[in-house]
Amino acid sequence: MSLDFLPWVPPSIAIRNSSDRFPVRRIYTIGRNYADHAAETGLGQKAGSVPGVSLKPADSLINDGDTLVYPPATQQLDPEVEMVIAIDRAGENISESSALEHVFGYAVGFDMIRRDIMRECIANEHSWDLCKSFAGASPVGSITPVSEIGHPHRGAITLSVNGDTRQVGDISDLIWGAAEILSRLSHYSALHPGDIVFTGTPKGPRPVEKGDTLAGAIEGVGDLTIGIA
Repeated sequence: MSLDFLPWVPPSIAIRNSSDRFPVRRIYTIGRNYADHAAETGLGQKAGSVPGVSLKPADSLINDGDTLVYPPATQQLDPEVEMVIAIDRAGENISESSALEHVFGYAVGFDMIRRDIMRECIANEHSWDLCKSFAGASPVGSITPVSEIGHPHRGAITLSVNGDTRQVGDISDLIWGAAEILSRLSHYSALHPGDIVFTGTPKGPRPVEKGDTLAGAIEGVGDLTIGIA
């Protein structure tokens, strides 16, 4: 069979201190994984509430230094700075004690959300897919391999917009840490090399506008800068 178009090529992420790149297969995001952010959204205050899991398309990925074109059909675009886990070993029903053996490295990411569309989805009891799935919705900086930094359990996580600090937290405040996240995900669906996981954001996300520059950093992990056009 012949096709009238070229096959899809998976997007990829730069690897720090290497000419190789990390091809991305699937993007998971963990929501309400910092208590302060869960409280400010009002979505994590029900008794027994736990972090949630959602998916984003791999073609929403953009890289450090890229420009995100402000998405259509929205009036409120919010960036959420997050630590990203990159997986290089397959597994399912993984124990928490062995979960970190599946990690290639860590990076800084922005989980971009069309917040007004998210509110509409919640009000109408629809899936949140539209609020998180659009071109440029998943900026990720260079991956720093575990071989260089180990598995970070603490470190400041920050986001600034045009030089003004918006979010400040510490990855030690994650409700589910990296090992628990991967173990839980693997009991729902097998993890595969090329999967990446956004681990959640601290309090403080606020809207950005065209012309803004976003800069995120995680102590000991790396950084990420993009523009909005």
